Amino acid sequence: MLALQITNIKSFMAQLLTGDCFDPFLLAEAAVSTAHTYTIDGHVNRDFYTAEELERPEICPYDFAAWHDMKGLLFQLIRGTHTPLYFKFVLHLKPELVGKLMAANGCSMPAEQIKALVLTVKYDGSHAVLTTGTAYHTFVMNKEPDIIWDKALTGYLSRKNILFEAL
Repeated sequence: MLALQITNIKSFMAQLLTGDCFDPFLLAEAAVSTAHTYTIDGHVNRDFYTAEELERPEICPYDFAAWHDMKGLLFQLIRGTHTPLYFKFVLHLKPELVGKLMAANGCSMPAEQIKALVLTVKYDGSHAVLTTGTAYHTFVMNKEPDIIWDKALTGYLSRKNILFEAL
């Protein structure tokens, strides 16, 4: 697990909410506190769709909503004349990217044992902190995926010119 404090919040927020930097992620959950508090469960409600729609893989290919489909809504909740009091987004790297990342780094653990590579984004009104995590289907002693995920994320943020300090 790694905690990173964002050092240029304005630039980060633009990339998070209007850019495509975080489009490789799914939104598991969100909480936004402005004049009101909003909570979003990112799970896809498959009961909403007809059987014919569910047969089309592009309708809901994941268990969670794609970040690129949700960021506009979240941007509308956050933007305004006042800074939000708080927000928290729990993001999961898209499953197909988990396997690619682990394979590219020679991970000895099968990617199927990894439930999610998680990125939590918290903003408290003045500071933004990113926290990494790895969820597994079962208990494991091997922390190799955690190390790979932390290194991959810091490298990705650096390539995207997102400035941060390790906490």
